[in-house]
Amino acid sequence: MATAKRPTRRSKEELRRIIEFCKSVEAKGLDPFLVDVEDLVSIVREYFPSWKEPEDLCLDAETLNQIASVIKMQSEWIKHRATSLYRDPFLVEEKLRSLPAEKIAEVFLEAWHPIVELEQISIQSLRESMRYWDELAPLDERWQRTDFLQTETGAATRDEMIRQGILSREAFSAELERLWEELKQAGGEGGKIRYWNFIAAETYDETVRRAYLVSFLVTYGYAALEVHPLEEEIFIRPHDNQVAKKEAELFSFPISISSEEWARWREDQEA
Repeated sequence: MATAKRPTRRSKEELRRIIEFCKSVEAKGLDPFLVDVEDLVSIVREYFPSWKEPEDLCLDAETLNQIASVIKMQSEWIKHRATSLYRDPFLVEEKLRSLPAEKIAEVFLEAWHPIVELEQISIQSLRESMRYWDELAPLDERWQRTDFLQTETGAATRDEMIRQGILSREAFSAELERLWEELKQAGGEGGKIRYWNFIAAETYDETVRRAYLVSFLVTYGYAALEVHPLEEEIFIRPHDNQVAKKEAELFSFPISISSEEWARWREDQEA
């Protein structure tokens, strides 16, 4: 019958080194996948039968706790990459291989911003330069001291701010509540809806306003974004109740709401 090995100073020191290594990975913000979790667990499993004293068992438990912290960091790392449109090089390569040559050329031309330009002096440019210097005021007139107008500050009324579009007649919280209810009713299969199908409106200004309010719904935990990077699709899913988010779960995710994107959406709807 096999007997448990007697704990040695070397085995305890090895567990302490594992604890310090895991702590340094978390403190320095290193890549958590640098840690071979399976190898560390095998070391802890090897020494576990030899622990008899309470302080040795506490050391073993602390080691497992630090390894669990590394596993949690690995999980959060994967979750962050999955929800921030991180493109794995393999996925990018597969996407390019599936596109026809004409589509790749079209994407390249849209993203191409040349930084080299050829310029030369022409008769027309010389004529415009001479006209500029002829119409330029003398130095003594251009260097005159500019008199600044001093105006008194005043208070703007609520009606003036509403007229200028700074405030809305409807309270902001009430707008969020109304949009949340609209989102819950609009949820399709699986309770989610395509992001553009929800925010897009008849006018571009209204589309921007709806996108602005949706960003607060997501930030405050009333809804969640689902990003599918390979299909290049974004969905928004409403929550039945507000979900509190931890600080570590909050991140910035930019979405382009340009007038060109809105115009393309209108064309697709009218097609």
